[in-house]
Amino acid sequence: MRDDHRELRLFLHLAQSLNFGRTSMDCHVSPATLTRTVQRLEAELGHRLFDRGPRGVSLTAEGHRFRQYAVEALQLWRGYREEHPDPARLTGRLTVFATVTACQALLPDLLAPFRAAHPQVRLDLRTGDAAAALARLDEGEADVAVAGVPARLPDPLVSRTVAVTDLVLVTARDRPDPDLSGPFVLPHRGLVRDAADRWFRMRGRLPEVVCEPDGHEGLLTLVALGCGTGVVPRLVLENSAVRDRLAALPADPAPERFPIGLCVRRADLRRPLVAALWSLTAQLPV
Repeated sequence: MRDDHRELRLFLHLAQSLNFGRTSMDCHVSPATLTRTVQRLEAELGHRLFDRGPRGVSLTAEGHRFRQYAVEALQLWRGYREEHPDPARLTGRLTVFATVTACQALLPDLLAPFRAAHPQVRLDLRTGDAAAALARLDEGEADVAVAGVPARLPDPLVSRTVAVTDLVLVTARDRPDPDLSGPFVLPHRGLVRDAADRWFRMRGRLPEVVCEPDGHEGLLTLVALGCGTGVVPRLVLENSAVRDRLAALPADPAPERFPIGLCVRRADLRRPLVAALWSLTAQLPV
């Protein structure tokens, strides 16, 4: 297919985001190009893939069927292209998904040995909400994800811990008499939200939640503006551009620690690019 299956990759991103503007921005294409790509696919298939209405964008029944085809086609294509390459001269593209914080704090050290060993491999870096990382990986939109690891990882995935961070309660530094009484700014979803909810239940209280942003970086901005007390991984706090405007609060008991893992699809460990990265991260200190 044209341009290394670029149309399928654009379709899969749009099928995940259901937002033409977001997919256009994330994939670095113009809205007009994205629209033409979808129209071209729909014309070739003879079916509408998306419904566009006043309530937003949604996949049609044919869109869901084509999504499964696209995932499988890309996996087969990658396997075909990478079958029995010379390990010393790996080429191709490795798509990595991570949050902005992970990109800044973890990926330079994590990917440096791979980059040095395989300079001809193109690294395609995608960023986004931490809560979506494993879903992006499971659906074939990324080859590797650096993300928080749940206690029970979905069976098709495997992970290797690359960092451990504790969760901290954080508030605006100039907030008068800060305490743990709230109100609170918590992630809308994901592992950090689940851990925060467990911490509140352990303390026997129902928190007053005033904001529920999608990303940790946005959460810290709201906290710095005095909207409430937040719960984030310390790694996020330490790498935040607004950290000088924030202060961590002591908590007893402290929220649980939070493992961050290099996650891949188990079946992809047979793929040379994924296997090479996996082997080179085996000896990294945690």
